[in-house]
Amino acid sequence: MQQILSEHRRIIAIGDIHGCIATLKKLIETIDPEPFEQLVFLGDYIDRGSHSKEVVDYLIELGLKYSCHFIMGNHELMFLDYLQGHPSKEWLANGGKATLKSYKKNHSGLYFPQEHVAFFGSCHLFLETENYFFAHGGLDPELSVKDNLRYYKHQDFCWQRTHMRTNFLESQEYRWEKTVVCAHTAISEPIMLDKLIAIDTGCVYKEKPLFGKLTAVILPERRFVQTENLD
Repeated sequence: MQQILSEHRRIIAIGDIHGCIATLKKLIETIDPEPFEQLVFLGDYIDRGSHSKEVVDYLIELGLKYSCHFIMGNHELMFLDYLQGHPSKEWLANGGKATLKSYKKNHSGLYFPQEHVAFFGSCHLFLETENYFFAHGGLDPELSVKDNLRYYKHQDFCWQRTHMRTNFLESQEYRWEKTVVCAHTAISEPIMLDKLIAIDTGCVYKEKPLFGKLTAVILPERRFVQTENLD
């Protein structure tokens, strides 16, 4: 039975992982969640990094131990298109080749475990509680949450970046009724505003100055936990 995300228990949201298995394991070890706490993974588990398959293995394992909620990232959407026979050159050019390499079984070709295919297919396009809206990309800042849900395809929440523009970050004029918690747009430091929490700190980009950290936010304390890229 699908578990319901609740604000009656602590929520731990985690940003883009992109195949960085050692870094993810270190972050979970650092947080050391209690069995009753909830983990919300904000998408982009795969691509770019070298260990996409291992990340998915580990996430499935975590789901047996904790109350885990997995959100669809734009990279998972592109991977699902590939699995359905619609390969995207954009996906292959943006880290997809690394994912295929991680699933290549010796010299016998690609093998995608059925539980992995089921995992990707079961990811949520968004999750919401009374006070928070969780999505990979985010929402249109000029519409309420209700109107975003009404006028946008929900897959668009995996790609949205408008809310991360400088004019919105500076004015903080977000029309949302809830605080949006998102990832997707790599930033040097996580963002904590009244209506926006953004935690993609470019974990996989360890060669770039100011990036290379995996970030989590603990709610309702609004406390960040980070680890440097170890992959």
